[in-house]
Amino acid sequence: MRRRQTTDSPHSSTDPSEGREKLRLKQEVGLISGVSLIAGTMIGSGIFMSPEWVLHHMGSPASSLLMWAACGLLAMFGALSYAELGTVIKESGGEYIYILRIFGSFPAFLFAYTSVILVRPAGLAAVCLSFAEYAVAPFYPGCSSPQVAIKCTAAACILVLTIINCLNVRLAMSVMNVFTAAKLLALLVIVVGGLVLLAKGQTQSFQNAFQGTNAGIGTIGVAFYQGLWSYDGWNNLNYVTEELKNPEVTLPRAVMIAIPLVTCLYLLVNISYFAAMAPSELLTSGAVAVTWGNKVLANWAWLISLSVALSTFGSSNGTFFSGGRVCYIAAREGHMPDILSMAHVRCLTPSPALLFTSAMSLIMIISGNFTSIVTYFSFIAWLFYGMTISGLLYLKIKKPDLPRSYKVPIVIPIIVLMAAVYLVLAPIIDQPQIEILYIVLFVCSGVVLYFPLVRFKCHPSFLQRVTLHLQLFLEVAPTSSDVN
Repeated sequence: MRRRQTTDSPHSSTDPSEGREKLRLKQEVGLISGVSLIAGTMIGSGIFMSPEWVLHHMGSPASSLLMWAACGLLAMFGALSYAELGTVIKESGGEYIYILRIFGSFPAFLFAYTSVILVRPAGLAAVCLSFAEYAVAPFYPGCSSPQVAIKCTAAACILVLTIINCLNVRLAMSVMNVFTAAKLLALLVIVVGGLVLLAKGQTQSFQNAFQGTNAGIGTIGVAFYQGLWSYDGWNNLNYVTEELKNPEVTLPRAVMIAIPLVTCLYLLVNISYFAAMAPSELLTSGAVAVTWGNKVLANWAWLISLSVALSTFGSSNGTFFSGGRVCYIAAREGHMPDILSMAHVRCLTPSPALLFTSAMSLIMIISGNFTSIVTYFSFIAWLFYGMTISGLLYLKIKKPDLPRSYKVPIVIPIIVLMAAVYLVLAPIIDQPQIEILYIVLFVCSGVVLYFPLVRFKCHPSFLQRVTLHLQLFLEVAPTSSDVN
């Protein structure tokens, strides 16, 4: 972010704030950082924890590999569709800003309310919990790590990320670049190890590879959830569009580099797992990557635990970076308290929004576990992904003349929309769970808040005084958009 001094002109606005110094988003994210933000967030805990669950639901090695490839293809299609949206609506905020500009205030508020309170903090909490499991495991050899130690470590991870992201945008991106390089190196070690095993003839897992495949609609949907969790982050660059250098070029290019790279790595890593372990071993492994390290690297197995911890920490940083922007943009549009739309006057970061995201994530860590968080996150995320993609289809059909530097073939968003509908409905139809009803009720509860607080602006009289005191305490000031 940067300071920008306004100047007087014959056409100046009568807005009383005109002429005063304002804070604006600074374009700090280039192509390399953009690729790192996408790939670094995608490569987190999923590839080290989800393979056993994908195999559990799919039933066979070959079908699980097909599922990983299908998840990568769907993530690529979704990211390409979002790239077109990002070149039409050049504002930060991802799904929130697209829903706001296409469908209006009410559905955008429901998304912001759900995302800021539940989805983004849940995603961050899940990644930090997996980081904590791997970070704590070496201190408890031969037994399960206590939940208190895991949750305290996860909470410490969130607090460190809060400090990093509140201090400086460039520092946060530097951390992302370094940790992305480290995790790519770790995955390459696993890939090379698997290729060596295959060269030695360890191909037992690939004989009759489709035997035992499950083909149930709901089962495949849940397997998609677990696989897509590992690809989550494909849309992260759309949350920081205003901070991209030359977004019309950087956004689609970063997508086209990062997602195929991650997909190829995921497939090769899964092949390496199957080369080292029988399917039955993989299903009973609490931490697939660690089991692989024990079998392949022997005395150097500790490198895998270290690599997973580094990987999940880097992914947490990317999730935190983008999640705070959703809160910040929603507040700037009047859908969240004003204090959350402000930026620190010296560090030039949206620190109130980041602090709020941190607080909500800490609550999630106290009350949740990894598996349940993934299920809740995936269901509600794909509900809003589908709404956003339908907005793109509306623009392509009803407003084809809108200026856009990048166009995706219409068949691609149609495929993504069909997949989103399937992912939302299939688990409900096949195996309805009461937790899904709780999520739907939570989304609907936003209606109770929208009309008094946003539509009719019935704000408590003390709220302005509280905002003023918080503004002074946090040393923050209002911001304005870089987008005209």
